[in-house]
Amino acid sequence: MTIRAKLWSGAVLVCLAAAVLAALALPQSFQLTALTDITQCLLLASGVASLAPRALRSQGRLRLFWTMLTLGIALWFTSQLVWTYFEVFLRRDVPDLFGADIILFVHFVPLMAAVALRVHIRGDEYAAPLGRLDFALLFVWWIYLYVFVVMPWLYAVPDAAVYIHNLNLLYLAEKIVFLLTLIICWKGSSGRWRMLYANLFCASLIYAASSHLANWAIARKVYYSGSFYDIPLAVSMAWITGIGLWSRADKPEDENASPTAYGVWVARFGMIAVFSLPLFAAWTLSNTPVPFRIRSFRLIVTLLAALVMGIMVFVRQRLLDRALVNFFYRSQESIENLKRLQAQILQSEKLASVGQLVGGAAHELNNPLTAMLGYSDLLLNTGLNQEQRAQALKIGQHVRRTRSLVASLLSFAKRTPIAHTPIDLNTLLRTALKLAESQWQPLNINMRTEFDHQLPRVLGDSNQLLQVCSQVLVNSLHLLEENGGNRLTICTTHHDDVAVLQFSTEGTNRGRSEKEDLGAQNRSIGHGTSDDRNPDDRNPADGSMFGLSACEGIVQEHRGRIWVEQDQQGGTAVNVELPVATSALQSAMRSAPLPA
Repeated sequence: MTIRAKLWSGAVLVCLAAAVLAALALPQSFQLTALTDITQCLLLASGVASLAPRALRSQGRLRLFWTMLTLGIALWFTSQLVWTYFEVFLRRDVPDLFGADIILFVHFVPLMAAVALRVHIRGDEYAAPLGRLDFALLFVWWIYLYVFVVMPWLYAVPDAAVYIHNLNLLYLAEKIVFLLTLIICWKGSSGRWRMLYANLFCASLIYAASSHLANWAIARKVYYSGSFYDIPLAVSMAWITGIGLWSRADKPEDENASPTAYGVWVARFGMIAVFSLPLFAAWTLSNTPVPFRIRSFRLIVTLLAALVMGIMVFVRQRLLDRALVNFFYRSQESIENLKRLQAQILQSEKLASVGQLVGGAAHELNNPLTAMLGYSDLLLNTGLNQEQRAQALKIGQHVRRTRSLVASLLSFAKRTPIAHTPIDLNTLLRTALKLAESQWQPLNINMRTEFDHQLPRVLGDSNQLLQVCSQVLVNSLHLLEENGGNRLTICTTHHDDVAVLQFSTEGTNRGRSEKEDLGAQNRSIGHGTSDDRNPDDRNPADGSMFGLSACEGIVQEHRGRIWVEQDQQGGTAVNVELPVATSALQSAMRSAPLPA
């Protein structure tokens, strides 16, 4: 409770007390009329001033709600200013046939629109343009009712008695509809919003009662401006300021509701309003006791209202068609995403089964491989001739390559989460070359390195990226051994925030020109189709399917990609792209889910 709100509330209470004391103590006079009218203007101006800041501070549907409330009270304030102009400045009574009465009648329409928005419910879809158009239809319908029922007796055939009777009757119906809307929203809300609707209902009920009481007094010629009949009216005006200053309804409630069903009913009421126009026209034609000028006026008004509301219905239908088309496309997209998700889940289950199988097989293979490697090393230390030594050396190389494949199988079967740290790829490649030195030196491979010394660091796990480098290096050595090549070039470059690693082998006449994604050639893993191909048709990098699958998975987890290229001479290049380390990438990778 701020000091400003307390002072403001105190000033409103002083104005209200002055109006009450004047009504009870002063006799009928111009001074009483002036004091009452000016006080009521001040109270309504205070209400507008208390609601307007809420409309400016709010967003979205809340802003629309407070704007509609402010507009409704502003129209009421405008009507009171006109009333004050006649009684205070012109010093004469407001005429019975008064065209500005429409301002007082219309001020309830924005209030009904504000309440009908049901902003206390989160995510009400009918705050969209389609729903606002339904409210606009109802707004036009209320204007049409006023022009149809009241105005003919003002302009076509002036008759003060009928004019006032029709105005009071239609105004009473409008107030009853607004009060019923408040009751519905009050029952469907809770907490601060329930309190807000209760205050609006009390203020509106007091105003409706005071209007009815004033009409009763006017009919018996005992009413005058400033009499005690105006006390409830002043109370309702002061209550508006209290709502603007003390309401804490500043956000929707977290509750389950059915905004769609509510929106459907709003649309139905809008259509009922449109279809009521022919009924009013038929009633006008059949009501022969009414003067001809009245009937002509009402028929013209009905035709104009039908034209305006017909255009609004056409625009609404266009918006509805567009919304339905968008919904259809979104549904199709959701179905396609669901199918892709089902395929991914099926593939993940197959890969999980394969991972369990190869994990167990890899553990069983490690023991005999270790024994074979030990025996081959012992054999090299015995007295062998040159040909026997070369064959023993080949046995050791193939056993080591098989162990590398088994390690890839284990990595494929058990993927561990990544610890993201900045990594120097040049240092990583030098480590991989050092570890594989015992494999490529006996083959007399001409190893050439072209490292970019300005290569930025990448973000990832050093052990997993070292595994990728080692696996691609071993595959390249195996390819050179099979094709009789003796040159391997390893280079690093960077462009557009991407670091690139390339392992290039020299070409032979066995190759063909192609460029394909490594993921496409390894997609057969787990489907049993890789062994159905002819060995001569395989990509040269297919020597270790599980090894390449593990590399591909690791690179994808690092938000990179890996692919194989071949030139016309059969030269093969394995390319690995990884994004360089940036603050945005680091945040994204930290928030990314762990691999399944």
